[in-house]
Amino acid sequence: MLRPPSLLLLLTRCSAARRFLSASRQGQGQGQGRAVGSVLKTPKGTRDHPPAQVALRERLLGTVVACFKRHGAAAIDTPVLELRETLMGKYGDNAKLVYELQDQGGELLALRYDLTVPFARYLAMNKITNIKRYHVAKVYRRDNPATTRGRYREFYQCDFDIAGQFDPMLPDAECLKIVHEILSDLQLGDFLIKVNDRRILNGVLAICGIPESKFITTCSTIDKLDKVPWEEVKNEMVGGKGLSPEAADCIGEYVQLHGGLDLIEQLLQDPKLSQNKLAKEGLGDMKLLFEYLTLFGITGKISFDLSLARGLDYYTGVIFEAVLLQQENDHVEDLVGIGSVAGGGRYDGLVGMFDPKGRKVPCVGVSIGIERIFSILEQRVKASGEKVRTTETQVLVATPQKRLLSARLKLISELWDAGIKAEMLYKKDPTLLKQLQYCESMGIPLAAIIGEQELSDGVVKLRDVATREEVDIPREGLPDEIRRRLEP
Repeated sequence: MLRPPSLLLLLTRCSAARRFLSASRQGQGQGQGRAVGSVLKTPKGTRDHPPAQVALRERLLGTVVACFKRHGAAAIDTPVLELRETLMGKYGDNAKLVYELQDQGGELLALRYDLTVPFARYLAMNKITNIKRYHVAKVYRRDNPATTRGRYREFYQCDFDIAGQFDPMLPDAECLKIVHEILSDLQLGDFLIKVNDRRILNGVLAICGIPESKFITTCSTIDKLDKVPWEEVKNEMVGGKGLSPEAADCIGEYVQLHGGLDLIEQLLQDPKLSQNKLAKEGLGDMKLLFEYLTLFGITGKISFDLSLARGLDYYTGVIFEAVLLQQENDHVEDLVGIGSVAGGGRYDGLVGMFDPKGRKVPCVGVSIGIERIFSILEQRVKASGEKVRTTETQVLVATPQKRLLSARLKLISELWDAGIKAEMLYKKDPTLLKQLQYCESMGIPLAAIIGEQELSDGVVKLRDVATREEVDIPREGLPDEIRRRLEP
Protein backbone atom coordinates (compact mmCIF):
# COMPACT_ATOMS: atom_id res chain seq x y z
CA MET A 1 0.00 0.00 0.00
CA LEU A 2 1.30 3.49 -0.98
CA ARG A 3 2.05 5.79 1.92
CA PRO A 4 0.92 9.42 1.67
CA PRO A 5 3.80 11.85 1.02
CA SER A 6 5.28 13.44 4.09
CA LEU A 7 4.68 17.11 4.90
CA LEU A 8 8.44 17.77 4.53
CA LEU A 9 8.45 16.28 1.02
CA LEU A 10 5.44 18.37 -0.01
CA LEU A 11 7.04 21.55 1.31
CA THR A 12 10.29 20.72 -0.51
CA ARG A 13 8.44 20.16 -3.76
CA CYS A 14 6.44 23.38 -3.35
CA SER A 15 9.61 25.31 -2.57
CA ALA A 16 11.35 23.89 -5.65
CA ALA A 17 8.34 24.75 -7.80
CA ARG A 18 8.31 28.32 -6.51
CA ARG A 19 12.04 28.69 -7.25
CA PHE A 20 11.52 27.31 -10.78
CA LEU A 21 8.61 29.69 -11.48
CA SER A 22 10.53 32.63 -10.06
CA ALA A 23 13.59 31.83 -12.22
CA SER A 24 11.38 31.39 -15.28
CA ARG A 25 9.72 34.77 -14.75
CA GLN A 26 13.07 36.46 -14.23
CA GLY A 27 14.44 34.82 -17.36
CA GLN A 28 11.40 35.96 -19.36
CA GLY A 29 11.79 39.46 -18.01
CA GLN A 30 15.48 39.54 -18.83
CA GLY A 31 14.84 38.15 -22.30
CA GLN A 32 12.20 40.81 -22.96
CA GLY A 33 14.55 43.49 -21.62
CA ARG A 34 17.35 42.36 -23.93
CA ALA A 35 15.03 42.28 -26.91
CA VAL A 36 13.83 45.82 -26.25
CA GLY A 37 17.29 47.23 -25.53
CA SER A 38 19.33 45.39 -28.19
CA VAL A 39 20.06 46.64 -31.69
CA LEU A 40 18.34 44.73 -34.49
CA LYS A 41 20.98 43.61 -36.97
CA THR A 42 22.05 40.71 -39.14
CA PRO A 43 24.91 38.49 -37.94
CA LYS A 44 28.46 39.59 -38.74
CA GLY A 45 29.38 38.90 -42.34
CA THR A 46 25.79 38.60 -43.58
CA ARG A 47 23.29 41.06 -44.98
CA ASP A 48 19.71 41.50 -46.14
CA HIS A 49 19.05 42.16 -49.80
CA PRO A 50 16.33 44.70 -50.63
CA PRO A 51 14.35 44.32 -53.90
CA ALA A 52 16.75 46.37 -56.07
CA GLN A 53 19.72 44.22 -54.99
CA VAL A 54 17.79 40.99 -55.54
CA ALA A 55 16.77 42.16 -59.03
CA LEU A 56 20.41 42.95 -59.85
CA ARG A 57 21.55 39.59 -58.45
CA GLU A 58 18.93 37.74 -60.52
CA ARG A 59 20.16 39.54 -63.64
CA LEU A 60 23.72 38.44 -62.81
CA LEU A 61 22.75 34.84 -62.02
CA GLY A 62 20.68 34.70 -65.19
CA THR A 63 23.77 35.49 -67.29
CA VAL A 64 25.87 32.87 -65.47
CA VAL A 65 23.25 30.10 -65.55
CA ALA A 66 22.51 30.79 -69.24
CA CYS A 67 26.19 30.11 -69.98
CA PHE A 68 26.15 26.89 -67.96
CA LYS A 69 23.06 25.70 -69.85
CA ARG A 70 24.61 26.71 -73.18
CA HIS A 71 27.36 24.19 -72.39
CA GLY A 72 24.89 21.39 -71.64
CA ALA A 73 24.94 21.29 -67.83
CA ALA A 74 22.10 19.94 -65.68
CA ALA A 75 21.27 21.44 -62.26
CA ILE A 76 21.51 19.58 -58.94
CA ASP A 77 21.02 20.59 -55.30
CA THR A 78 22.47 19.23 -52.05
CA PRO A 79 21.73 19.90 -48.34
CA VAL A 80 23.21 22.99 -46.71
CA LEU A 81 24.22 20.66 -43.86
CA GLU A 82 26.84 17.96 -44.27
CA LEU A 83 28.31 15.46 -41.84
CA ARG A 84 31.37 17.04 -40.24
CA GLU A 85 33.54 14.12 -41.35
CA THR A 86 32.52 14.76 -44.98
CA LEU A 87 34.07 18.23 -44.95
CA MET A 88 37.12 17.80 -42.75
CA GLY A 89 40.53 17.15 -44.31
CA LYS A 90 39.58 18.67 -47.68
CA TYR A 91 40.44 22.35 -47.31
CA GLY A 92 44.04 22.56 -46.06
CA ASP A 93 44.68 25.57 -43.83
CA ASN A 94 41.13 26.78 -44.53
CA ALA A 95 39.58 23.93 -42.51
CA LYS A 96 39.40 26.33 -39.54
CA LEU A 97 36.84 28.36 -41.51
CA VAL A 98 34.28 25.52 -41.58
CA TYR A 99 31.19 26.28 -39.46
CA GLU A 100 30.83 23.30 -37.12
CA LEU A 101 27.51 22.79 -35.34
CA GLN A 102 26.77 21.38 -31.90
CA ASP A 103 25.72 17.74 -31.62
CA GLN A 104 22.16 17.57 -32.95
CA GLY A 105 21.09 14.20 -31.61
CA GLY A 106 23.94 11.89 -32.51
CA GLU A 107 25.31 13.47 -35.69
CA LEU A 108 28.21 15.91 -35.83
CA LEU A 109 27.28 18.39 -38.57
CA ALA A 110 28.79 21.39 -40.34
CA LEU A 111 27.55 23.99 -42.81
CA ARG A 112 28.89 23.42 -46.31
CA TYR A 113 32.07 25.37 -47.04
CA ASP A 114 31.81 25.05 -50.82
CA LEU A 115 29.79 23.13 -53.42
CA THR A 116 32.64 20.91 -54.67
CA VAL A 117 33.01 18.53 -51.71
CA PRO A 118 29.22 17.97 -51.45
CA PHE A 119 29.23 17.27 -55.21
CA ALA A 120 31.95 14.64 -54.79
CA ARG A 121 30.01 13.08 -51.91
CA TYR A 122 26.87 13.08 -54.12
CA LEU A 123 28.72 11.27 -56.93
CA ALA A 124 30.17 8.61 -54.61
CA MET A 125 26.89 8.08 -52.72
CA ASN A 126 24.86 7.65 -55.92
CA LYS A 127 27.58 5.78 -57.85
CA ILE A 128 27.57 8.38 -60.66
CA THR A 129 30.58 8.25 -62.95
CA ASN A 130 29.59 10.71 -65.67
CA ILE A 131 27.77 14.04 -65.33
CA LYS A 132 28.03 17.68 -66.36
CA ARG A 133 26.33 19.70 -63.66
CA TYR A 134 25.86 23.22 -62.32
CA HIS A 135 24.84 24.24 -58.83
CA VAL A 136 23.91 27.70 -57.51
CA ALA A 137 23.56 27.87 -53.71
CA LYS A 138 24.75 29.54 -50.52
CA VAL A 139 27.88 28.42 -48.69
CA TYR A 140 29.27 29.43 -45.29
CA ARG A 141 32.74 30.35 -44.04
CA ARG A 142 33.82 31.50 -40.59
CA ASP A 143 36.01 34.14 -42.19
CA ASN A 144 36.83 37.73 -41.30
CA PRO A 145 34.32 39.59 -43.45
CA ALA A 146 35.42 42.38 -45.79
CA THR A 147 32.08 43.53 -47.13
CA THR A 148 33.50 46.31 -49.32
CA ARG A 149 35.47 43.63 -51.19
CA GLY A 150 32.50 41.29 -51.50
CA ARG A 151 33.74 38.91 -48.78
CA TYR A 152 30.99 37.56 -46.53
CA ARG A 153 30.39 34.63 -44.18
CA GLU A 154 27.26 33.63 -46.08
CA PHE A 155 27.44 33.92 -49.85
CA TYR A 156 26.41 32.36 -53.13
CA GLN A 157 28.60 30.12 -55.24
CA CYS A 158 27.91 29.20 -58.85
CA ASP A 159 29.69 26.00 -59.82
CA PHE A 160 30.06 24.16 -63.13
CA ASP A 161 31.74 20.73 -63.09
CA ILE A 162 32.41 17.92 -65.55
CA ALA A 163 32.80 14.45 -64.01
CA GLY A 164 33.93 11.42 -65.98
CA GLN A 165 36.79 9.73 -67.79
CA PHE A 166 37.58 11.78 -70.90
CA ASP A 167 40.54 12.56 -73.14
CA PRO A 168 43.08 14.89 -71.48
CA MET A 169 42.43 18.63 -71.23
CA LEU A 170 39.18 18.75 -73.25
CA PRO A 171 36.89 19.31 -70.22
CA ASP A 172 39.54 21.56 -68.63
CA ALA A 173 39.66 23.76 -71.73
CA GLU A 174 35.86 24.04 -71.76
CA CYS A 175 35.86 25.21 -68.12
CA LEU A 176 38.29 27.99 -69.02
CA LYS A 177 36.15 28.91 -72.05
CA ILE A 178 33.14 29.20 -69.73
CA VAL A 179 35.00 31.60 -67.43
CA HIS A 180 36.02 33.67 -70.46
CA GLU A 181 32.43 33.75 -71.77
CA ILE A 182 30.88 34.77 -68.45
CA LEU A 183 33.37 37.55 -67.70
CA SER A 184 33.01 38.83 -71.27
CA ASP A 185 29.17 38.71 -71.14
CA LEU A 186 29.12 40.63 -67.85
CA GLN A 187 31.34 43.39 -69.31
CA LEU A 188 33.30 43.79 -66.09
CA GLY A 189 36.33 45.23 -67.86
CA ASP A 190 39.71 43.71 -68.57
CA PHE A 191 40.47 40.39 -66.90
CA LEU A 192 43.15 37.71 -66.79
CA ILE A 193 42.77 33.97 -66.21
CA LYS A 194 45.82 32.49 -64.50
CA VAL A 195 46.47 28.77 -64.96
CA ASN A 196 48.90 26.34 -63.37
CA ASP A 197 49.05 22.65 -62.53
CA ARG A 198 49.49 21.16 -59.07
CA ARG A 199 51.76 18.48 -60.59
CA ILE A 200 54.10 21.19 -61.89
CA LEU A 201 54.02 22.95 -58.53
CA ASN A 202 54.66 19.71 -56.64
CA GLY A 203 57.53 18.98 -59.04
CA VAL A 204 59.06 22.38 -58.25
CA LEU A 205 58.80 21.68 -54.51
CA ALA A 206 60.33 18.23 -54.96
CA ILE A 207 63.38 19.44 -56.90
CA CYS A 208 63.86 22.18 -54.28
CA GLY A 209 64.12 19.51 -51.58
CA ILE A 210 60.78 20.13 -49.83
CA PRO A 211 59.45 16.99 -48.10
CA GLU A 212 56.06 15.83 -49.39
CA SER A 213 54.54 16.32 -45.92
CA LYS A 214 55.06 20.07 -46.37
CA PHE A 215 53.70 20.37 -49.92
CA ILE A 216 50.19 21.52 -48.96
CA THR A 217 51.23 24.09 -46.36
CA THR A 218 53.93 25.43 -48.68
CA CYS A 219 51.37 25.76 -51.48
CA SER A 220 49.14 27.79 -49.16
CA THR A 221 52.03 30.20 -48.63
CA ILE A 222 52.88 30.40 -52.34
CA ASP A 223 49.22 31.23 -53.01
CA LYS A 224 49.73 34.57 -51.22
CA LEU A 225 52.11 35.84 -53.92
CA ASP A 226 49.31 37.71 -55.69
CA LYS A 227 48.72 39.76 -52.53
CA VAL A 228 52.18 40.26 -50.96
CA PRO A 229 55.74 40.57 -52.34
CA TRP A 230 58.07 37.58 -52.66
CA GLU A 231 60.18 38.62 -49.65
CA GLU A 232 57.16 38.31 -47.33
CA VAL A 233 56.28 34.93 -48.80
CA LYS A 234 59.88 33.77 -48.38
CA ASN A 235 59.95 34.95 -44.74
CA GLU A 236 56.80 32.93 -44.01
CA MET A 237 58.30 29.84 -45.67
CA VAL A 238 61.47 30.09 -43.61
CA GLY A 239 60.09 31.48 -40.34
CA GLY A 240 56.62 29.93 -40.33
CA LYS A 241 56.94 26.72 -42.33
CA GLY A 242 60.51 25.75 -41.37
CA LEU A 243 62.03 25.70 -44.87
CA SER A 244 65.70 26.52 -45.37
CA PRO A 245 66.52 29.86 -47.07
CA GLU A 246 68.15 27.93 -49.93
CA ALA A 247 65.00 25.86 -50.51
CA ALA A 248 62.87 29.01 -50.44
CA ASP A 249 65.16 30.72 -52.97
CA CYS A 250 64.95 27.66 -55.22
CA ILE A 251 61.13 27.84 -55.11
CA GLY A 252 61.30 31.58 -55.79
CA GLU A 253 63.21 31.01 -59.05
CA TYR A 254 60.18 29.17 -60.44
CA VAL A 255 57.05 30.61 -58.81
CA GLN A 256 57.77 34.14 -60.01
CA LEU A 257 57.60 33.01 -63.66
CA HIS A 258 54.56 33.60 -65.87
CA GLY A 259 53.91 33.51 -69.61
CA GLY A 260 52.38 31.29 -72.27
CA LEU A 261 53.42 28.47 -74.59
CA ASP A 262 56.95 29.85 -74.71
CA LEU A 263 57.32 29.42 -70.94
CA ILE A 264 55.94 25.87 -71.12
CA GLU A 265 58.53 24.99 -73.79
CA GLN A 266 61.26 26.60 -71.68
CA LEU A 267 60.33 24.56 -68.60
CA LEU A 268 60.11 21.34 -70.64
CA GLN A 269 63.81 21.93 -71.38
CA ASP A 270 64.67 22.84 -67.77
CA PRO A 271 67.42 20.40 -66.70
CA LYS A 272 66.02 19.87 -63.21
CA LEU A 273 62.24 20.18 -63.68
CA SER A 274 62.14 18.02 -66.83
CA GLN A 275 63.59 15.15 -64.77
CA ASN A 276 60.61 15.16 -62.40
CA LYS A 277 57.93 12.73 -63.64
CA LEU A 278 54.94 14.62 -62.20
CA ALA A 279 56.13 18.00 -63.44
CA LYS A 280 56.80 16.61 -66.92
CA GLU A 281 53.26 15.18 -67.08
CA GLY A 282 51.81 18.49 -65.94
CA LEU A 283 53.82 20.48 -68.48
CA GLY A 284 52.76 18.11 -71.26
CA ASP A 285 49.09 18.58 -70.36
CA MET A 286 49.58 22.35 -70.01
CA LYS A 287 50.97 22.48 -73.55
CA LEU A 288 47.95 20.54 -74.84
CA LEU A 289 45.61 22.84 -72.89
CA PHE A 290 47.12 25.93 -74.51
CA GLU A 291 46.69 24.33 -77.95
CA TYR A 292 42.96 23.89 -77.27
CA LEU A 293 42.66 27.41 -75.83
CA THR A 294 44.30 28.75 -79.00
CA LEU A 295 41.58 27.02 -81.04
CA PHE A 296 38.97 28.64 -78.77
CA GLY A 297 40.63 31.99 -79.47
CA ILE A 298 41.05 32.99 -75.83
CA THR A 299 44.80 32.72 -75.12
CA GLY A 300 45.05 36.52 -75.06
CA LYS A 301 43.35 36.41 -71.64
CA ILE A 302 45.27 33.37 -70.30
CA SER A 303 48.54 33.42 -68.35
CA PHE A 304 50.54 30.36 -67.28
CA ASP A 305 51.48 31.54 -63.77
CA LEU A 306 53.61 29.33 -61.52
CA SER A 307 52.69 31.35 -58.41
CA LEU A 308 49.08 30.14 -58.62
CA ALA A 309 48.65 27.43 -55.98
CA ARG A 310 44.99 27.49 -54.77
CA GLY A 311 45.42 26.18 -51.24
CA LEU A 312 42.75 23.46 -51.25
CA ASP A 313 43.85 19.90 -50.57
CA TYR A 314 41.77 18.22 -53.26
CA TYR A 315 43.30 19.71 -56.44
CA THR A 316 45.38 17.20 -58.41
CA GLY A 317 46.03 18.77 -61.84
CA VAL A 318 45.19 21.97 -63.69
CA ILE A 319 44.17 24.90 -61.48
CA PHE A 320 42.99 28.34 -62.57
CA GLU A 321 41.83 31.67 -61.21
CA ALA A 322 40.35 34.74 -62.92
CA VAL A 323 41.18 38.25 -61.70
CA LEU A 324 39.96 41.66 -62.82
CA LEU A 325 42.64 44.08 -63.92
CA GLN A 326 42.66 47.66 -62.67
CA GLN A 327 41.27 50.22 -65.07
CA GLU A 328 42.09 53.90 -65.17
CA ASN A 329 39.31 56.50 -65.01
CA ASP A 330 36.76 53.93 -63.87
CA HIS A 331 33.97 54.94 -61.52
CA VAL A 332 34.32 51.67 -59.63
CA GLU A 333 36.73 51.55 -56.71
CA ASP A 334 40.12 49.96 -57.31
CA LEU A 335 39.33 46.71 -59.09
CA VAL A 336 42.56 45.08 -57.92
CA GLY A 337 41.07 45.20 -54.40
CA ILE A 338 38.20 42.94 -55.40
CA GLY A 339 40.42 39.86 -55.70
CA SER A 340 39.65 36.80 -57.81
CA VAL A 341 36.23 36.52 -59.45
CA ALA A 342 36.41 32.87 -60.50
CA GLY A 343 38.53 29.83 -59.74
CA GLY A 344 38.67 26.09 -60.08
CA GLY A 345 40.67 23.12 -61.22
CA ARG A 346 40.95 19.38 -61.56
CA TYR A 347 40.30 17.11 -58.58
CA ASP A 348 40.58 13.49 -59.70
CA GLY A 349 40.90 11.93 -56.23
CA LEU A 350 38.12 13.62 -54.27
CA VAL A 351 35.25 11.27 -55.17
CA GLY A 352 37.44 8.27 -54.30
CA MET A 353 37.83 9.63 -50.75
CA PHE A 354 34.10 8.97 -50.23
CA ASP A 355 33.75 5.70 -52.18
CA PRO A 356 33.98 2.60 -49.94
CA LYS A 357 36.21 0.90 -52.54
CA GLY A 358 38.18 4.05 -53.33
CA ARG A 359 36.92 4.17 -56.94
CA LYS A 360 37.97 7.45 -58.52
CA VAL A 361 35.86 9.67 -60.77
CA PRO A 362 37.98 12.31 -62.55
CA CYS A 363 36.46 15.79 -62.17
CA VAL A 364 37.22 19.33 -63.23
CA GLY A 365 35.19 22.42 -62.42
CA VAL A 366 34.95 26.14 -61.98
CA SER A 367 33.30 28.35 -59.36
CA ILE A 368 32.16 31.86 -60.26
CA GLY A 369 32.67 34.43 -57.46
CA ILE A 370 29.17 35.86 -57.61
CA GLU A 371 29.44 38.03 -54.47
CA ARG A 372 32.55 39.85 -55.65
CA ILE A 373 31.11 40.40 -59.11
CA PHE A 374 27.86 41.58 -57.53
CA SER A 375 29.80 44.14 -55.46
CA ILE A 376 31.30 45.56 -58.66
CA LEU A 377 27.94 45.72 -60.46
CA GLU A 378 26.31 47.30 -57.40
CA GLN A 379 28.96 50.04 -57.31
CA ARG A 380 28.55 50.65 -61.04
CA VAL A 381 24.78 51.02 -60.72
CA LYS A 382 25.23 53.54 -57.91
CA ALA A 383 27.82 55.50 -59.87
CA SER A 384 25.69 55.62 -63.03
CA GLY A 385 22.48 56.53 -61.19
CA GLU A 386 20.66 53.68 -62.98
CA LYS A 387 17.29 52.82 -61.44
CA VAL A 388 16.97 49.04 -61.22
CA ARG A 389 13.46 47.73 -61.82
CA THR A 390 12.39 45.50 -58.95
CA THR A 391 9.28 44.00 -60.59
CA GLU A 392 8.40 42.64 -64.02
CA THR A 393 4.94 44.22 -64.21
CA GLN A 394 4.01 44.89 -67.84
CA VAL A 395 0.86 46.96 -67.39
CA LEU A 396 -1.07 48.83 -64.69
CA VAL A 397 -4.88 48.61 -64.94
CA ALA A 398 -6.21 52.11 -64.25
CA THR A 399 -9.53 53.95 -64.21
CA PRO A 400 -10.08 57.69 -64.80
CA GLN A 401 -13.38 58.04 -62.90
CA LYS A 402 -14.85 56.94 -59.58
CA ARG A 403 -17.01 53.86 -58.94
CA LEU A 404 -15.19 51.70 -61.51
CA LEU A 405 -13.48 49.24 -59.14
CA SER A 406 -15.51 46.31 -60.55
CA ALA A 407 -14.36 47.20 -64.09
CA ARG A 408 -10.71 47.24 -62.96
CA LEU A 409 -11.05 43.89 -61.19
CA LYS A 410 -12.67 42.23 -64.22
CA LEU A 411 -10.04 43.55 -66.63
CA ILE A 412 -7.04 42.69 -64.47
CA SER A 413 -8.42 39.17 -63.98
CA GLU A 414 -8.66 38.76 -67.77
CA LEU A 415 -5.06 39.90 -68.16
CA TRP A 416 -3.78 37.60 -65.41
CA ASP A 417 -5.62 34.66 -67.00
CA ALA A 418 -3.97 35.54 -70.32
CA GLY A 419 -0.51 35.38 -68.66
CA ILE A 420 0.06 39.15 -68.58
CA LYS A 421 1.97 40.57 -65.61
CA ALA A 422 -0.43 43.23 -64.34
CA GLU A 423 -1.02 45.36 -61.24
CA MET A 424 -3.62 47.80 -59.92
CA LEU A 425 -3.68 50.17 -56.95
CA TYR A 426 -5.40 48.90 -53.81
CA LYS A 427 -7.82 51.82 -53.55
CA LYS A 428 -11.45 51.99 -54.62
CA ASP A 429 -11.21 55.36 -56.36
CA PRO A 430 -7.59 56.40 -56.98
CA THR A 431 -6.97 59.46 -59.12
CA LEU A 432 -5.62 58.85 -62.61
CA LEU A 433 -2.61 61.01 -61.73
CA LYS A 434 -1.72 58.78 -58.75
CA GLN A 435 -2.00 55.68 -60.94
CA LEU A 436 0.24 57.09 -63.66
CA GLN A 437 2.76 58.32 -61.09
CA TYR A 438 2.93 54.78 -59.71
CA CYS A 439 3.75 53.51 -63.23
CA GLU A 440 6.61 56.00 -63.52
CA SER A 441 8.04 55.26 -60.07
CA MET A 442 8.00 51.48 -60.63
CA GLY A 443 9.10 51.55 -64.27
CA ILE A 444 5.84 49.98 -65.53
CA PRO A 445 5.85 50.61 -69.31
CA LEU A 446 2.11 50.51 -70.06
CA ALA A 447 -1.20 51.56 -68.51
CA ALA A 448 -4.52 49.98 -69.51
CA ILE A 449 -7.14 52.66 -68.83
CA ILE A 450 -10.79 51.69 -68.71
CA GLY A 451 -13.41 54.39 -68.17
CA GLU A 452 -17.14 54.72 -68.82
CA GLN A 453 -16.59 55.57 -72.51
CA GLU A 454 -14.24 52.60 -73.01
CA LEU A 455 -16.74 50.27 -71.35
CA SER A 456 -19.43 51.55 -73.67
CA ASP A 457 -17.26 51.13 -76.79
CA GLY A 458 -15.80 47.70 -75.81
CA VAL A 459 -12.23 49.00 -75.94
CA VAL A 460 -9.36 49.72 -73.54
CA LYS A 461 -7.15 52.80 -73.82
CA LEU A 462 -3.54 51.60 -73.84
CA ARG A 463 -1.07 54.29 -72.77
CA ASP A 464 2.69 54.24 -73.30
CA VAL A 465 3.89 55.66 -69.99
CA ALA A 466 7.19 57.01 -71.39
CA THR A 467 5.81 58.76 -74.53
CA ARG A 468 2.28 59.39 -73.12
CA GLU A 469 0.79 58.21 -76.41
CA GLU A 470 -2.65 56.58 -76.09
CA VAL A 471 -4.55 54.31 -78.48
CA ASP A 472 -7.87 52.45 -78.19
CA ILE A 473 -7.48 48.67 -78.40
CA PRO A 474 -10.39 46.18 -78.73
CA ARG A 475 -10.71 44.54 -75.33
CA GLU A 476 -10.29 40.97 -76.63
CA GLY A 477 -7.07 41.94 -78.41
CA LEU A 478 -5.44 43.69 -75.42
CA PRO A 479 -3.20 40.79 -74.23
CA ASP A 480 -1.75 40.28 -77.72
CA GLU A 481 -1.15 44.02 -78.16
CA ILE A 482 0.69 44.21 -74.80
CA ARG A 483 2.89 41.26 -75.81
CA ARG A 484 3.59 42.77 -79.23
CA ARG A 485 4.68 46.09 -77.74
CA LEU A 486 6.95 44.54 -75.13
CA GLU A 487 8.66 41.98 -77.36
CA PRO A 488 12.46 42.19 -76.93
